[in-house]
Formats: sequence, structure tokens, C-alpha cells
Amino acid sequence: MKIIRKKQPQPPTISIILCNFAKGILNTEKMNQKEIFNNIMSRTSVRSFLDQPVESEKVEMLLHAAMAAPSACNKQPWHFAVIDDRKLLDQIPHFSPYASMAKEAPLAIVVCGDLNKTLEGMEQEFWIQDCSAATENLLLMANALDLGAVWTALYPLEERYRGMQELLALPSNLIPLNTIVIGYPKKKTAAKDKWDEANISLNGFNHQPKSFRPVRLARAESPEALSPGHRPGYNSNQQDAL
Repeated sequence: MKIIRKKQPQPPTISIILCNFAKGILNTEKMNQKEIFNNIMSRTSVRSFLDQPVESEKVEMLLHAAMAAPSACNKQPWHFAVIDDRKLLDQIPHFSPYASMAKEAPLAIVVCGDLNKTLEGMEQEFWIQDCSAATENLLLMANALDLGAVWTALYPLEERYRGMQELLALPSNLIPLNTIVIGYPKKKTAAKDKWDEANISLNGFNHQPKSFRPVRLARAESPEALSPGHRPGYNSNQQDAL
């Protein structure tokens, strides 16, 4: 009688393990694409906050995100002045009238350009672009952390940025670009749909692209509203467009 031996399953090779690991990473990245896109599209200005402090871990994440921004020649010409002192927050609207919400917010971060770190000559003004990129990173991170935030301008209005310099005793090389007022929002606010094809040209100003189509934004106020199935006009039989 012939005995048939069953083949024992072979342990996966290193190459198979690495291949499966890579596939897992790619699948995770594909899932995260929608989450990242939805975080960008759901960001909106928040001007009303709960009486609740922002955890130090989240403040650090905001700063990490801000400093990950691009900058001309990687000069990183920024400084971030964090304010959580109630007396200081209450004084901000005295010289920055559109930052009145600072009186009820638990936190503000002043994004400053550091003139000691900038390029020279005409290129010095690139610090404005660099700090603006850092500001947007900060705002997006705040949204991802379920925080609300609003960008209030200081520079180039001298009475505003000078007022912040005096309030925080900043040296003259630090120019406050803006004040980001931050906290936990009192209510969720739906983002505005700002898509407008008139703002796009392709290969020349007189040529409007016809291949672009908007991605519909969620209008509901719950966090689940940003999942594909909750978007207005979403058809589950169609591939969701990014």
C-alpha cells in the first residue's frame, strides 16, 4: 500500500513577508488618501470655543506640523509664539480687532517671520510665503485633531504686528505674520464649497480645462459626514473620485 504524504505548508519566505507588508502599506495609504483629502476639504474657520484647554500633546503636534512646511532654500525662517495665558489672550483684540474670539479661546499661536533666518535682498520677503505655508499646515493639523482654529492677520498692518511684538516682548527680528486662535469648537461648522472652474487655466490663461470635475463636499455636521457614503450625490456603485 502506497502511503501518500501530505505536503507540509512551507513557512513564508522573507521576500513573501516583505511583499505582503508592502501591500499592507499601500492599502493603508489608499485608505488614508480619502481621510487626508476630507481633512483638507472640511477645514473651516472657527470663531467660537468651549471653555476647555488644549492638551500639551496636541499643541506639540500642531507645532510639528507647522515646522514640516516647505521654505525657500530650507531656511525655515519662522518662530512660533505660543500663548495660553488668559491675561495675554484677552489683550490681543486691543490691537487686532478681528481677533476678538481670543477672549474666549484657551490658546493662540503667533506665527512670526525671523529676519535673522531669511534670504537676503529682494528674496528676504519669501519669509511671508514660508510662514503662510507653515500656517496652513497648522490649521490642517488642528482640524485633524478635532480642534477649531482661525487665521487672524497681523502683518503688514504695523499697528497690529507692533502691538503683538510689544505684548510678547518679541525682539525686532521677529515679525508677527498672524495669530492663529485655537480651541475646541462650540459647534461643528460645515466647510464652504469653494470650487470654481473659473479659477483654473490650462497651458495658458485663455484655455479652461474641461476634464476637471469637483468632488462634492459633505454638508452634515457629524464627523461621519465626511465618509464617501455620506456625501451629497454619492453613488456607491461608482468609484469615489479624489
